[in-house]
Amino acid sequence: MVTCNIDRMDDKIKTFSKFGDTGRGGITRLSLSPAALEAREEFCRRCKALGMEIKTDDMANIYATLPGEDGLPAIMMGSHADSVKQGGNYDGILGVLTALEAAETIVTEKIPHKHPITVVIWTNEEGARFEPAMMSSGVITGKFDKDVMLASTDTEGVTFKEALEASGYMGEASNRMTPEKYMALLELHIEQGPVLEDEKIDIGVVEGVCGMINYEFTFVGQADHAGTTPMKYRKDALYAAVKTIQYLHDELDKLDSKLVYTTGKISAHPNIHTVIPDMVKFTLDARHQDPEVINQVLEIIKAIPKVVEKCEASYKEAWSRKTVHYYPEFIDYVEKNAKEFGYSSRRIYSGPGHDAQFITDVIPTTMIFVPSKDGHSHCEKEFTPLENCWKGANVLLQTILDIDKNN
Repeated sequence: MVTCNIDRMDDKIKTFSKFGDTGRGGITRLSLSPAALEAREEFCRRCKALGMEIKTDDMANIYATLPGEDGLPAIMMGSHADSVKQGGNYDGILGVLTALEAAETIVTEKIPHKHPITVVIWTNEEGARFEPAMMSSGVITGKFDKDVMLASTDTEGVTFKEALEASGYMGEASNRMTPEKYMALLELHIEQGPVLEDEKIDIGVVEGVCGMINYEFTFVGQADHAGTTPMKYRKDALYAAVKTIQYLHDELDKLDSKLVYTTGKISAHPNIHTVIPDMVKFTLDARHQDPEVINQVLEIIKAIPKVVEKCEASYKEAWSRKTVHYYPEFIDYVEKNAKEFGYSSRRIYSGPGHDAQFITDVIPTTMIFVPSKDGHSHCEKEFTPLENCWKGANVLLQTILDIDKNN
């Protein structure tokens, strides 16, 4: 089995870590920012050197393609190049760089292939500059309204449309990924969690993306003076919220151990240390691959009484997503290739969302995970050892070749 070049892989990672370098081991490379445009320029330069044809669509997604036989749809691989603020050098971009290395290996080793091979960069996956996340893959798959997305603004008041037009990467809608032109997508990504490293696993064989719900809870009490109101008369909205959070944690812990849940946002009004809070809001994010477990979470939420500690209690769904299942044939290829290379592997579901979860509704798709050191991601400590990156690239390459051979 042909393998990628580990030294070239190292060079790619080190080179792209310079674009948006924070000086503390990470990057800030917000979508369509100067740092992101530098990364795109370097990507395109390397692709052109390999003889790849480069096109961009109306959402600035980049498609760099090695030619194949006329009339056959292309096989895609790639991810995103933007980051969160003070993020790491692996989230998203490693999927681009392993795909680029796989393409370079095909060229340098003169590996025959029938189908065109495309390396893709999706625009604004993180949503860190322009909300929402996975914006451009969402637009081309019909998940988001393009006009609404174009109006999204960053903290400086710049719209996504303005950044898009200024980037030099806005192409034609006719260049978008469609099932007529593309037959498959593989996205390699860091796990962004501790499981693979903890279990000493080289390759995560990704079966899908966990379903999730996000609810906002509101508690309304009475604002009064902190020093003069006896405890028995109080309607403390914060106390009611705390009691409910404790209830949720106690009950959710009784469900499946793969369930993850988070109270990540909380606000108290009037937020003054001498005033009893009269309104408190908090969120609950819960994720699991089994819809039945998500239903059990919902039943726990519905059991919250309308009055908690003399405060009115209510809740509403903020947003949700159903569990996404990837293409079984491709999942099997990934697992087979990890085994044939002698790499340890396990099947796994993704907790975070990825562009691939939108693309899978249009063309057959799957993902490959590689370990994250100590589970760190979306921070400057984010790290995946070079050997793991190289192993992931090898599995990616062979899986692309399997898809090409068998379709």
